Formats: sequence, C-alpha cells, structure tokens
Amino acid sequence: MSEKTRYSDEELQEFKELILEKLVKAQREYDTLKANITNAEGNDIADTSPTFKILEEGASTLSKEEAGQLAQRQMKFIQHLQNALIRIENKTYGVCCETGELIPKERLRAVPHATRSVEAKNSQKKR
Repeated sequence: MSEKTRYSDEELQEFKELILEKLVKAQREYDTLKANITNAEGNDIADTSPTFKILEEGASTLSKEEAGQLAQRQMKFIQHLQNALIRIENKTYGVCCETGELIPKERLRAVPHATRSVEAKNSQKKR
C-alpha cells in the first residue's frame, strides 16, 4: 500500500469546520480589540474628573497600544486561517511545505493553520 500524500475530502471537511469555528471566534476577538482601540463603547477619560484625567490618559494610551498589538496579531492569525481554507479548497492542506509529507492530524487540530510538521519547524528554528 502506498503512503498517503494528502488528506481525504472527509478529513479536509473536518478540518474546514474546525477552522471556520476558530475563524468566527478570532474575528469576534478582533472586533472587540478594534472597538477597544477606537473607543466604540464610549468609556474614555472624557467622563472623569480632571484630577484623574492625566493618570488615566497614560493608562488609556498604554492600553490602546497593547490592544493595537493584540489586534495586529489577531488579524495575522485570521489571515493564516483564511489561507488554510484556501489550501483545503486546493486539497494541499496538511502537507508540509518543506518535506511534502502529511502533517499529523494532532498537530493540525492544535494549530490548524500549520504549514510545517514539527520536525520541519524545529529544523527551521535551528537555521
């Protein structure tokens, strides 16, 4: 029996459902972070007394910077998930981009946007 070169359509469908769930969750978190940055809730220093205004401005700026960084990371994660969906449609999902071998299902369930096997990822870090 020859070695499997790609996941079956049923397996790809299972991964697609997993990725779509993660995508919805990630988009929701991104929207929350974006709202925090743009202050869509309306809770800002404008409604506090002048005594605390200076302290809160600093904390608010820091909080928005952190939220901005988190939002960038979240958007990158969303893009990786979207790319994984494209690989599913192309039926190349789960194939290591370095070795050409199948990435184990356990790894794909943990990191559904993975493009490398653990071994390939570790050898990449050593370079």
